[in-house]
Amino acid sequence: MVLADTSGRLHTQAGLMDELRKINRVIGKFDESAPHEVLLVLDAGNGQNALSQARSFGEAVGVTGLILTKLDGTAKGGIVFAIAAQLGIPIKFIGVGEGVEDLRPFSSADYVDVLLSK
Repeated sequence: MVLADTSGRLHTQAGLMDELRKINRVIGKFDESAPHEVLLVLDAGNGQNALSQARSFGEAVGVTGLILTKLDGTAKGGIVFAIAAQLGIPIKFIGVGEGVEDLRPFSSADYVDVLLSK
């Protein structure tokens, strides 16, 4: 397992994207089918910028799923509709708090119910 924390650097930084591509190439030398899963963590409050981030990271490293965080506050995470429609990247987990125990499997039905109930 490789966990790459980009330290808040954005998808617009070419150096970061090159480093991530290199990580994929190096992993691929040890296992041709790797990486098996590439999850991108997005802040639900980022709005339309999250779509740009998902697109750029997806092009660079082949994102296979998303984790949408900070859904415990005022952010509604409506960008998931655009990401799903335009990029087809599934949302795997959501974050509803600060701890690991606050990470939940994503349920589209539950998400829409909560979104429409507010």
